[in-house]
Amino acid sequence: MARMQLQVQHTIFILLLLWHITTTSTSPTSSKFAAPAIAKPNCRTHCGNVSIPYPFGIGPNKDCYYDEWFQLECNKSTGDKPFLRLAQLEVLSISIKGMLQFKYPVTFFSCKGKETRQAPNLTGSPFLYSVTHNIFTAVTCGHLATVRSEKHVFHGCESTCDWSTNNTNRCDIEINCCQTNIPPNLSVFTTEIQGRYQNGGCGYAFLVDQDWFVNNLSSYRAIQGMDSVPVVLDWKISLDNTSLRSFKGFIGTEPDYYDFERNYIIDSTPYCEIYNATTSSTYNKSSLHCSCPAGFEGNPYLLHPCQDIDECKDLNQCTDLLALREFGGSSICLFMGPGLLLLLVGAWHAYKVIKKRKNIKLKERFFKRNGGLLLQQQLSSGEINVEKIKLFKSEELEKSTDKYNIDRILGQGGQGTVYKGMFADGRIIAVKKSKILNEGQLSEFINEVVILSQINHRNVVQLLGCCLETEVPLLVYEFIPNGTLSHYIHEHNEDFPLTWKMRLRIATEIAGALSYLHGAASFPIYHRDIKSTNILLDEKYRAKVADFGTSRSIMIGQTHLTTVVHGTFGYLDPEYFQSSQFTEKSDVYSFGVVLVELLTGLQPVSAVTGSQGNEYKSLATYFIPSMQEDRLFGILDAGVVMEGSQTDIITFANLAMRCLNLNGRNRPTMREVVTELEAIQMLIENTGTVPESYNGVESAVSDINEHWDAVSSSTE
Repeated sequence: MARMQLQVQHTIFILLLLWHITTTSTSPTSSKFAAPAIAKPNCRTHCGNVSIPYPFGIGPNKDCYYDEWFQLECNKSTGDKPFLRLAQLEVLSISIKGMLQFKYPVTFFSCKGKETRQAPNLTGSPFLYSVTHNIFTAVTCGHLATVRSEKHVFHGCESTCDWSTNNTNRCDIEINCCQTNIPPNLSVFTTEIQGRYQNGGCGYAFLVDQDWFVNNLSSYRAIQGMDSVPVVLDWKISLDNTSLRSFKGFIGTEPDYYDFERNYIIDSTPYCEIYNATTSSTYNKSSLHCSCPAGFEGNPYLLHPCQDIDECKDLNQCTDLLALREFGGSSICLFMGPGLLLLLVGAWHAYKVIKKRKNIKLKERFFKRNGGLLLQQQLSSGEINVEKIKLFKSEELEKSTDKYNIDRILGQGGQGTVYKGMFADGRIIAVKKSKILNEGQLSEFINEVVILSQINHRNVVQLLGCCLETEVPLLVYEFIPNGTLSHYIHEHNEDFPLTWKMRLRIATEIAGALSYLHGAASFPIYHRDIKSTNILLDEKYRAKVADFGTSRSIMIGQTHLTTVVHGTFGYLDPEYFQSSQFTEKSDVYSFGVVLVELLTGLQPVSAVTGSQGNEYKSLATYFIPSMQEDRLFGILDAGVVMEGSQTDIITFANLAMRCLNLNGRNRPTMREVVTELEAIQMLIENTGTVPESYNGVESAVSDINEHWDAVSSSTE
């Protein structure tokens, strides 16, 4: 009997497949898989060979585009080439996934017949230069090529000179050419080469779509004969009251294709995410990005249901099903009598099974794409402490964050969005939802998992685990409730002001964490991006060092790490900026800037009006002359002056000076920094043991003067 039931079920499943095949046309004109609409009714869908999806549109009908930033011009005078009307940029392609490719001018230096042009200024627009898809490239040698952004962030690179090499066409070996990533949230920047370009040839620098660069150029030298290259912009639409009402039912409601265990059917409804205005320059408003669920396609901004993807477009995936078509056409009618009801019941069951299998396949594909294989490789190599890394289920994290509700957002940055979550047992967590990654960013994501798995320190944020089976990878951290140190330094929280004792304690805790990373961890770890926004404060206002995405661990005996320059302007070690060699003393310099922030309450970078307009000056270049000219107490935070003793403050300031020494060898180690900070704390606790005098300030100033001329003001 059981065998007969199994045979019946098997027969029903085969019948379902045959019925599905014979009733579903594979013709390209099938209504099921007809090309989805990309534009609104009665609006042009193409300009030349470029597709124009809504929210973009060609005027003058205002209903065809979202707002004037998305209006395109297309006429015979431009050769049927689309141009953004306001920005006057020639558009090469538009992706409904939030990307636009346009022609970007190459910046030439000392090249005959070539004008020096800078990147278009997109301030106030919904467009940002894509961190994910672009790479900054400089063809020069012996000079530092830099990108300066409106956010005061320096990124740059420098290559070695070998003009005798004619067959070196790759930039990754950094001979006569170098490449580096750009900082996030860029809408305007300038490209510069430090020093006058020499060596008998012209130099040039450009941002470029890295996929185009790899796939279309045999040599970077070919750019010299071009005026422009393709560059990718990220775009989102602004969110005002009108659009909020239009998109309300689609915001923060990701479809249920993550609910594998509950057998949810995939939902074809598009979904949208809100991004706060603080993370981009878009209109100074919040912005919106919409998507179709995985397995569906269409234009989500039209707010129509997305269409199921035709899996049989790839004939290799459907050979067996297509082979059954002829058999099905002749045999299906034999079973369409009394067993129809049974067939329909079996069909429903089989439909659920097929959908579940499709979801499992989707889950497996996400796992591989998000670095699951790389993580497994790291696990098998023994580098990761397996006991500390938990692989969370996607539905568990989705439930804990209320489906990533916008009200749960703790913060957003270049690497992704952090949500507050709560498990069923009451544990509160922070879920970092990364942005869609390319291969280079993927290694940084897995690197953060590897680094944090090795760390066990009370002043370092704890990684609880990760999830790789979702469309974008997720990291799960312990929840740190009281925000960043930067907030308390610069925004002067009246409910909880930073006292002098708190500043000293927090500095000691940060120094202790860095000392542990440099010397006490299983492998020495360099953080590479120490700044006050990467220091979190827990429920007792204890410091927690966070954001290890760009960190690196090194082998015992290795003295430095040679790498493309990463970091944040204002905190970046000038020595590292020149040599691209990062050592533990580079972290010491960045920590020195944090010490000065704690002392003065000033921002790490400030605007100064000069002959060329606004110039940006780092806090270090402001603090050091103040020490040299005996003006320290004129720049200190009022709370520090009122609460701290003169001896303690001078000792603290002297330590900051030593950390900021331009010669890395003369900076203290983090272990020495911890010792000196603890000594100041002991002096405060034992007020009767204040030293009579402290002569370290003069020696530190003298030491700084010795090396101050080594770095130009432009590098500062």
